[in-house]
Amino acid sequence: MIHFALSSRLKLKTMVSAVSLVLSALTPSLTFAVPANDAGFPARNAAKEQLGKFLFYDKILSGNKNTSCATCHHPLAATGDGLSLGVGEGGKGLGIMRDTGTGSDAIHERVPRNAPFVFNLGAREFVRIFHDGRVEQDSTAPSGFRTPAGDAFLLGVDNALSAQAAFPPTSNTEMAGQASENEVADAAAAGNLPLVWHLLTQRVMAIEEYRTLFAQAYPGLKVPEQVTYSHIANAIGAFEAAVYRADNSPYDYYMMGQTAAMSKNAVEGMKIFNKARCASCHSGKFQTDHAFHALGMPQIGPGKGDGLEGHDDYGREQVTGDANDRYKFRTPSLRNVALTGPWGHDGAYNTLEAVVRHHLNPEQSLEDYDVSQAVLPSRSDLDEQDFIVHNDATSRFNLANSIEINPVALTDHQVKRLLDFLNALTDPSSLDLRSTAPKRVPSGLPLAD
Repeated sequence: MIHFALSSRLKLKTMVSAVSLVLSALTPSLTFAVPANDAGFPARNAAKEQLGKFLFYDKILSGNKNTSCATCHHPLAATGDGLSLGVGEGGKGLGIMRDTGTGSDAIHERVPRNAPFVFNLGAREFVRIFHDGRVEQDSTAPSGFRTPAGDAFLLGVDNALSAQAAFPPTSNTEMAGQASENEVADAAAAGNLPLVWHLLTQRVMAIEEYRTLFAQAYPGLKVPEQVTYSHIANAIGAFEAAVYRADNSPYDYYMMGQTAAMSKNAVEGMKIFNKARCASCHSGKFQTDHAFHALGMPQIGPGKGDGLEGHDDYGREQVTGDANDRYKFRTPSLRNVALTGPWGHDGAYNTLEAVVRHHLNPEQSLEDYDVSQAVLPSRSDLDEQDFIVHNDATSRFNLANSIEINPVALTDHQVKRLLDFLNALTDPSSLDLRSTAPKRVPSGLPLAD
């Protein structure tokens, strides 16, 4: 069903694109963009996608077998989790109903950053992944990628999206569990990422159904002897790239010449979007320049070991070591942006309007930030850490001093029109992703508990 729907939409897009060429010639005053197309995405592979679908939802890839990729990137939460900061290993439930767990199995800390959405990340132009871009394609690296694993990173990984899939299982907070709880967690705590990947691959290969699926997805591969975590990551990436592609919004058809595809309000909002200089960063087919910018987003949560008591997050500086990159984070694509809240690298804003208004006057918005917008399952010891940095005047001043965009004055009416445009970036097929989830996984582990 998924394959049929995508194929039908892509055929329609090809026809509309051809029509747009004619319209462009007849109406030279209008500019019609070249839309995203199949050439911009990996070739489809049904067997690989089916394998990746199971692996994406299977908790076998977590140290304590209680967390899957889908736990924090669920279709019912627009490939996120609906929370400001993720609740990883040890939590219970899904989405906004997920809690911090109980007793000795409870989480040790919140995940320090917002779970990023997956929409369109399989497109070839996405060569940097994570809020700080710490996974990036690099032809000079032995593996073809620069990652926290350095030269020890996996060989044979297809693309940045697949590379990303290798790292949550190596995080004690996200999926591995705490040291002494299991051998995967021990390897993760020791920083031995290759061992983490080896152990998890062995787990998967111990399951007969997975061995069959790998043989189907990778013809010619000797299973299980030649299977590595690269094959696991590539299958997960293939699944994500296929089912979370979202480039059939009203905006897409408008830009291909079907000018009735967007409402008048959305068209007005698009003009405001450009006039307000939003497009200076949110540019291109997917409304991102793939660069890093400091916008002064309120800092909430446990932090990444920087600044005040280690509760701050210096963003891109952690990757480059350059103080000029402090508080810079990757420009996210705006596709399906109306669905992917909370917004910001740490999910500080719980409404799309609030994060838009932050962009219009970031310094004032930072100073006036209402902490009740943070969507954080409560636990007293975690709550005490959540706003340490934000409540500190010096830390807040330093963050404000890094802001690199100037205020833009818009009326309330203009903000509403701008929101209309952002809603027009929603692909209708992304509104119901229930069919992308399996009813079971080969390990037999529960999908949700």
